[in-house]
Amino acid sequence: MKSISYLFLVLALIAEILGTIGGFGSSVFFVPIANFYFDFESVLGLTAIYHLSSNLSKILLFRKGLDIKLLFNIGIPSVILVVVGGLLAKVFQSYYLEIGLGVFLVGLSLLFLLKKDLVIKPNRKNAIVGGSLSGFSAGLLGTGGAIRGLTMAAFNLEKNVFIATSAFIDLLIDASRTVVYFFNGFIHRHDLIYVPFLLVIGFVGTSIGKKILKYIPQDKFKKISLSLILLIGLITLTNLLLK
Repeated sequence: MKSISYLFLVLALIAEILGTIGGFGSSVFFVPIANFYFDFESVLGLTAIYHLSSNLSKILLFRKGLDIKLLFNIGIPSVILVVVGGLLAKVFQSYYLEIGLGVFLVGLSLLFLLKKDLVIKPNRKNAIVGGSLSGFSAGLLGTGGAIRGLTMAAFNLEKNVFIATSAFIDLLIDASRTVVYFFNGFIHRHDLIYVPFLLVIGFVGTSIGKKILKYIPQDKFKKISLSLILLIGLITLTNLLLK
């Protein structure tokens, strides 16, 4: 039986807490962390399963907030494009996908940190474009929450509405890509030992994140969150260069 890395589980819990507070979702932290412990295909498979639990927890804890209009405008294109991205993940070599992930995290975090006044107009067109890019990135690289977060931020949603709507969209994305990853062969039997732990961590981390969220101004924490994403992206790229 494969031995369990408890340090990885602790880091996964931290990723869930940060993902809940920062509004980006846990995958933006979980994917690069898991990449140090598993091959990239396993990372994609585990992320999809883990995120299902994470988003169900957010829906349960933030269920009073849901914007149906945004759910359709962002969610439908996200689901369609996550399938496309998931299928393409089978085509590209994992090494290049890992490089893409590192560049994606560094580039996006720097963009948000440097362009503090970056604004996306809250209209249907931008919601569809943002949902499409978010879904495609989630399918191909394992994470697209940062793009969706930026898109949804344009609509100036209250925290509970933001998190609940994002979680519903993410749930649709994860259900779709889990099926694609399964048929791609990315969900490996020897990795399933982690699934029960990750399901519990998804709920516990979301609960802790919700409590902390009450005491931290969202704008200040997002700066910290983006800085951590930048750091993780740089570590991911450095790790690849040292291989």
